[in-house]
Amino acid sequence: MNQLVLIALRRPYTFVVMTILIVLFGSLTVLHMPTDVFPNIGIPVTSVVWVYAGLLPQQVEGRITYLFERFLTATVEGIKYIHSHSYYGSSIINIYLQDGVDVGRAEADITAIAQTVVKALPPDISPPMIMRLAPSSIPVAVLEVSSETMTPAELYNLAYMRIRPLLVTINGAILPHPYGGQDMQVMVNLDQQKLLARHLTPADIHDIFMQQYLVL
Repeated sequence: MNQLVLIALRRPYTFVVMTILIVLFGSLTVLHMPTDVFPNIGIPVTSVVWVYAGLLPQQVEGRITYLFERFLTATVEGIKYIHSHSYYGSSIINIYLQDGVDVGRAEADITAIAQTVVKALPPDISPPMIMRLAPSSIPVAVLEVSSETMTPAELYNLAYMRIRPLLVTINGAILPHPYGGQDMQVMVNLDQQKLLARHLTPADIHDIFMQQYLVL
C-alpha cells in the first residue's frame, strides 16, 4: 500500500488520467447497459392451473386441489412447500421448489403426475396448464368492470367481446380471458320421444348446433 502511495505521488498525472478513463468508460457502460423492467430471474416456482366449470370453491378444493396435492407430494422430489387457491371453477396451485433443484426436471415430473391424476378427478376435466413463474408473467395492471344495471352475463360479454379486443392490439400486451361473471348460455329442452322417432340422439343435436355456431 505504501508503495502505491509513493508511485501516485511520483506520477500524479498518470493516476489522474487513469481516474478520468475509469469515469469515462464507466459512464459509457452504464448508458449502453441493457435494461429490462422484468429481468430474467430464475425463480424455482411452478404453477399448475386446473379449470372445471360449475364447481364451487369448496368442491374444487375437495375434488381437485386436495387430490392433486396428495399425488404431488408422494411423487415429485425437491418440493419446499405448496401454496394453493381454490376458486369458482378453477384451482391454482403454486409449487415452490428447493434451491438448486432442476426446475425443468421437476416440471416434467409434475406434468407426468397431472396426466396420471386426471383419471381420479371429475369426469371430462381437461389437463392443467403448467407454467414456470417468472417476473414477466406477473400482471402489471388489473381492469375491473362493474355495473348496477347489467347482468353478470352481460358484463362478461362486454369485457370479452368489446373491451378485450381493443386492449389486445397494444404492442407487447398479453391479455388473459376475463375472470368472473357468467358465460351466456342457451338451454335447449329435448323431447326424448320425438328424438327416438327420428332416430336421433342428444349428441346429434349437439353436433348440429356446433356446425351452425356463429358469434354475433
